[in-house]
Amino acid sequence: MEHFLTFRKEKIFMRQEFDSIGTLLLPDDAVYGIHAFRALDNFPMTNERVNLHLIKAYLLVKSAAAETNYKLGFLSKTKHEPITKAIDILIQETESAIKRESFSIFEKIIVDPYQGGAGTSLNMNINEIIANTALQLKGFKFGAYEVINPIDDVNMSQSTNDTYPTAFKVAAIYLLRELTESFAALQKELQEKENKFGGVLKLGRTQLQDAVPITLGQEFGAYSQAIARDRWRLYNGEERLRSVNLGGTAVGNFISAERDYVLSVNTELRKITGLPIAKAEDLIDATQNLDVVVEVHGLIKSGAISLIKICNDLRLLSSGPQGGIGEINLPPMQAGSSIMPGKVNPVILENAIQVAELVKGHDVVISNLAGAGNLELNSFLPLIAHLFLKSMEMLRDVNYNLAQKCISGITVNVERCRQNLLNSTATAASLITKFGYDKIAEVVKYSETKKIPFITALKEKRILNDKELLEFLLKQIGVINEQRS
Repeated sequence: MEHFLTFRKEKIFMRQEFDSIGTLLLPDDAVYGIHAFRALDNFPMTNERVNLHLIKAYLLVKSAAAETNYKLGFLSKTKHEPITKAIDILIQETESAIKRESFSIFEKIIVDPYQGGAGTSLNMNINEIIANTALQLKGFKFGAYEVINPIDDVNMSQSTNDTYPTAFKVAAIYLLRELTESFAALQKELQEKENKFGGVLKLGRTQLQDAVPITLGQEFGAYSQAIARDRWRLYNGEERLRSVNLGGTAVGNFISAERDYVLSVNTELRKITGLPIAKAEDLIDATQNLDVVVEVHGLIKSGAISLIKICNDLRLLSSGPQGGIGEINLPPMQAGSSIMPGKVNPVILENAIQVAELVKGHDVVISNLAGAGNLELNSFLPLIAHLFLKSMEMLRDVNYNLAQKCISGITVNVERCRQNLLNSTATAASLITKFGYDKIAEVVKYSETKKIPFITALKEKRILNDKELLEFLLKQIGVINEQRS
């Protein structure tokens, strides 16, 4: 433990706590207790923190348990009141951290997210800070567990194995809603570009080769449809997460919890969270199996894949700009080179792609660990939960960033779109119905033999000029409004 205490320069007064392993000295002002302190020493620090939404959700679960135990007469009023007040204080402190106002909660939640023990370290850390905060409210010193005990009182009728999965699902539903809204914001920006670019005729491309004409609006319309599907999938994904195993205690057969508690606690949690939480039909199944977590993260991964495809398309369409396709202009965000003046890179798109790839990686780990659980419990839920929640937070933030700092500022290089289209023989396919295959094939051959743009060949053969070709192509693809200049 010395490696932790050496960071504290002031004089330290110690208190002694004990558990089934032995006794330890803790700083007198430590709100956490011996179980969290052992976890701090047992696991290497990764410089990552337990997800704040998981902390808040865990406190909500503890609140539901305390309220249920009190109403059923298992927890006395003299303990219930300070415990619930302590939970409210800690929730407010956690919400301040979520808002990036204060991170003092991490002076109390000290365990690392990458922990062994199926989440027992976090559960005990939560129990200890609730108990000690409650003791402080009653005028007692930290560690006076004969008055309010972290296990006997705060953890009454509970186990890590039902509280941790339930807290995880509560946090996941909250974040899933935020993620869904971020996809809605991205969809809105794409739809606005779809409408704005509806009359911009350009060259389509398949397999990175010239293809038949399309409008830029139609391209953005396809992007918005893909994001709309992701939004709808995630919206429906909440249904998969609302079934929880709270009340099942260690393995799902609710040993150490009274039947009335098992039947009541989820109703209390539903009231406290405002979420459509329901007790799982089979608590044993819900304790050991995480297939629904794999399923929902798969939907999150699908959204990440949509982002990768869209971002890579936008990088291609904006490439160059002089030496590439250059049909759209991305908003310049920062200098792109320390040696090439004026170079601007698609940094927002590159950031989004990297985050989306990380989400794909999370999906592999989550899938592997969900299948690695043994018998009545999955010991690897802490990493599964951490990566699951991290995926949603990162993708949520990327969606907003992409919408605000990239999509909203995209402009079109109309002349480049026009020239790329007019110069390509790929437009020939659109003319066959009107002029016949043989005639158009002759013009294509003439263009290639003379090494001249296809529009030049059309004009020299007195078939169509620039304006006539563009108007014909617009009608061919069902676009009514005129080409924007």
